[in-house]
Amino acid sequence: MSKIRVLIADDHAILREGVRALLKAAADVEVVGEAADGLQAIEKCRELEPDVVLMDIAMPGLGGIEAALELKKTGSRTRVLVMSQYEDREYVRRMLKAGAAGYVLKKSAGAELANAIRAVARGGLVLDPEVARAAVEEASPGGAAAGDPYEALTDREKQVLKLVAEGKSNKEVAELLGISVKTAMSHRERVMEKLDVHNRTELVRFALKRGVIRVDG
Repeated sequence: MSKIRVLIADDHAILREGVRALLKAAADVEVVGEAADGLQAIEKCRELEPDVVLMDIAMPGLGGIEAALELKKTGSRTRVLVMSQYEDREYVRRMLKAGAAGYVLKKSAGAELANAIRAVARGGLVLDPEVARAAVEEASPGGAAAGDPYEALTDREKQVLKLVAEGKSNKEVAELLGISVKTAMSHRERVMEKLDVHNRTELVRFALKRGVIRVDG
């Protein structure tokens, strides 16, 4: 029987080691690699083509949402299973919209993590009970997504928003996303126009308010 190949993407080495140790007990699951940020996760998915990537949300540079958007855009066959400490509906909604196949909380993953990986690998959708309600509420008519300026942004613009809000320069944004500085500047201008913000301070305030970035990392 072929094993389910898993990539662990989290910026905390200790957590990656813990998850790797936990999954050793699952005979049908094999950890094939690790990534410390979203950019590495994208590169490793292209290189290793894992069945499932365990994706943290709050990572430096490209975060989990931005990495998931990139994988979705490139048509990657790798299924994204979010493993996060955050249970607020903004993150749940955005990850599912970005194409994630599951969302589990770090505090309650434990022995159930292997089962979640198996379900996602089979094509199922896995939601931690504590976040499932938020997802159902968002799916209902007239949910919070209606009229959300964030959703007016393209996938690339969402990536640019996070990076600029974190203080990245146009050159750094261009290098991280593999685009020209001119294109990065253009994306940044469109983001500010769509969000109706006029400087970096207002953009950061929007990103913090909407949970795109967090002061606690």
